[in-house]
Amino acid sequence: MNEPLLDVRHLRKSYGTTTVVDDVSFAIAPGECLGVIGPNGAGKTTTIRMALGLSVPDSGEIHYFASPAGAPDTTLHMPRDALAIKAQLGVVSQFDTLDPDFSCAENLLVYGRYFGMKSAAIRARTPELLEFAALTHKADAKPGELSGGMKRRLSLARALVNDPRLLLLDEPTTGLDPQARHLMWERLQVLLQQGKSILLTTHFMDEAERLCSRLLVLDHGKKIAEGRPRDLIAEHLEPDVVEVYGVGALALADSPLKAHAARVEVSGETLFFYTDSARPLLAALDAYPQLRTLHRPANLEDLFLKLTGRQIRQDG
Repeated sequence: MNEPLLDVRHLRKSYGTTTVVDDVSFAIAPGECLGVIGPNGAGKTTTIRMALGLSVPDSGEIHYFASPAGAPDTTLHMPRDALAIKAQLGVVSQFDTLDPDFSCAENLLVYGRYFGMKSAAIRARTPELLEFAALTHKADAKPGELSGGMKRRLSLARALVNDPRLLLLDEPTTGLDPQARHLMWERLQVLLQQGKSILLTTHFMDEAERLCSRLLVLDHGKKIAEGRPRDLIAEHLEPDVVEVYGVGALALADSPLKAHAARVEVSGETLFFYTDSARPLLAALDAYPQLRTLHRPANLEDLFLKLTGRQIRQDG
């Protein structure tokens, strides 16, 4: 097995009396996309900040780019080796950090200089990066002239200017419309096919299921689950979900229909029946023609809600 590009061990971080990251460990293998999901305040962004050296952990270790077994030890440690680590990372933060005074091409040039790259080398890479971001026709445009999706793709292109081994992406598609999100996903899938590794935080379960080979689920600062998306769904959920909504639907929450489901949950005006076999339940629901039903397989959103609850969380 290849040595991990990022190996986080027993990470802890508190602010005052509030523990925001509590004994979190994980690793990312070469060519892997690890998704970090959890409600607001779960500790996702704090974990990313510690991995980037922007926040110092109270305890724990963060190792990068471990050397193969038997080779001289070249493992880098954050924050001790922060500069050497960042030279091999690409970062896309939640918020736009593009320079509004520079064109798209100039943003790439200036950012590349932060890594000590020669201007000629950056300019040689610029056409390829702009083409990757579908922004060739916007090379001379400034960020203020770009749509939200274009800005996110430019941020991704900028993160690639130093040809990083590992990308850290903190909610990279937040605020984008569906078309822009799908185009961003396509670009990230290309990077994975090229052998890049990605650490991705996201609130979009379809994004996590589409991109991530493994998931880390955080809640209240703790790791509560980790594994491949489909394996986690099979471990924690019944295979079938029947959603029931319409006038009188909620009255069925404590009806004999419960006998056909392992679990029944209420969210808003919808009943969710989680079952190992939907056929008997669907047959019983024929007696309620005024109700609408949706039969579907269990998905990551069901997993997320089961593990972290349906209550709204405040930002934190």
